[in-house]
Amino acid sequence: MSGTMRTKGGHGRLGSVLSGLVVAVGCVLFLGGFVWGALLYQPYTVPTDSMTPTLDVGSKILAQRIDGDEARRGDVVVFTDPLWGSSPMVKRVAAVGGDTVACCDPDGRLTVNGEPVDEPYLRPGPGGRTVASGQAFSVTVPSGNLFLLGDDRHTSLDSRTHIEEAGQGSVPRSTVIGRVDAVVWPAKGLLEPPRGFAGLPGGISRPGPFAQLLTAIASGTVLILLGAGYGPVAGLLTRHRPGGPRSGPREKVGA
Repeated sequence: MSGTMRTKGGHGRLGSVLSGLVVAVGCVLFLGGFVWGALLYQPYTVPTDSMTPTLDVGSKILAQRIDGDEARRGDVVVFTDPLWGSSPMVKRVAAVGGDTVACCDPDGRLTVNGEPVDEPYLRPGPGGRTVASGQAFSVTVPSGNLFLLGDDRHTSLDSRTHIEEAGQGSVPRSTVIGRVDAVVWPAKGLLEPPRGFAGLPGGISRPGPFAQLLTAIASGTVLILLGAGYGPVAGLLTRHRPGGPRSGPREKVGA
């Protein structure tokens, strides 16, 4: 009997130790995911409708903190430029330093260095026809600068508006403070990669670690719940096991 009790007690202690380890690992993943996310990402609110339908006005977005030199064609970036306004703004990189960006080709598409770019994220204009710009232009972007456009080319005030200024409407790469990776509200999730720019030199940016962060946080949550639930479940199973302790009063012997 004593050997059986020691065995059961040993199993119970082992289960408690393992459940504690599971909770500890879960806490590391859960808290680590949040800390990692806070270091890599900065939340913003989209101030205008110039990026619709990709980003609605008032959307809550997460922008990965990057250096402006990391920005590539097709990226949706957050930037601050005193000539454009005092608040952070959100636009899409249409061309980088050295590119000649023009609009439009016979199919209404943007061209970069003579190559047409498909942009399925654009908002259709009157009559349902999608054109990359209602305003014809051709600009050679100065070295170290970015030419930025909104996805709603009919209402966006972007590089086209500033073409007559120095830099022909482009902004220095140093103004970029983040690259939008995900839309958290309304919950659209990760932004689709801009495939239309993929064939150009330098390619497109790889997705940020947002998906891995969510996986770490979700896994940590599950482990914490599993570990914390071990004790109550184990106790419940013990009470209902044959030979286990009874919950009701015991009849006195020899009364």
